[in-house]
Amino acid sequence: MSIANNISQFKNEIPSHVTLVAVSKTYPIETILEAYHAGQRIFGENRVQELAPKHQDLPHDIEWHLIGHLQTNKVKFIAPFVSLIHSIDSLKLLQEVNKCAEKSHRVIDCLLQVHIAQEETKFGLSFEEAEKLLASEEFSEMKHIRITGLMGMATLTENENQIRKEFKSLKHFFDTHCQLPTANPPKDSPCGRIRPLANGSAQADCQLKILSMGMSSDYKIAIEEGSTMIRVGSLIFGARH
Repeated sequence: MSIANNISQFKNEIPSHVTLVAVSKTYPIETILEAYHAGQRIFGENRVQELAPKHQDLPHDIEWHLIGHLQTNKVKFIAPFVSLIHSIDSLKLLQEVNKCAEKSHRVIDCLLQVHIAQEETKFGLSFEEAEKLLASEEFSEMKHIRITGLMGMATLTENENQIRKEFKSLKHFFDTHCQLPTANPPKDSPCGRIRPLANGSAQADCQLKILSMGMSSDYKIAIEEGSTMIRVGSLIFGARH
């Protein structure tokens, strides 16, 4: 099927509350434009050196997501335009995003990447590290980032029970700590509100509402386990060469 048909099929198949991120890494401009003309506006890239030139060459109403591992020295190249960074895996990286966002006069939306897979090669915070980051004084002082959710990648395996277990663990953490923002969130919850600082200014914004789980191989399981955002490449664009 064509790219347009693939996108149409996905949008008919996935629930309305689930956002489709078309993962365009390694695909050329012409291929991405096919998806764009089919109505897709949210694209994900893994590498800054590929994302930055694509942003320049493609329509500027595209919402670009950085979904791969991000090095601190590369943040400055995407800070002026990136819509969402999925892969915040350290306080140091978040501090750099905050600094570059301030220079760009922006507030950048970010997801904390949580390590849920059995594979050691995957990046991400442990559940304990994520809690510690959100409760830290350093985070509370950041005014140019907004933590809007969590991202996790399951183990690359054919064992569906393992994949489901890993997604379920992230969904449980999401539900336990963030809930959708309410008028009167729990006093002991680090998320869902903006706490005032002693000087009267507002601390970093943390309103977790996005759960980014699921790729081409496991997005159906991810949606069943509560994902609100899936990252799909090859099932839209075809096999990478």
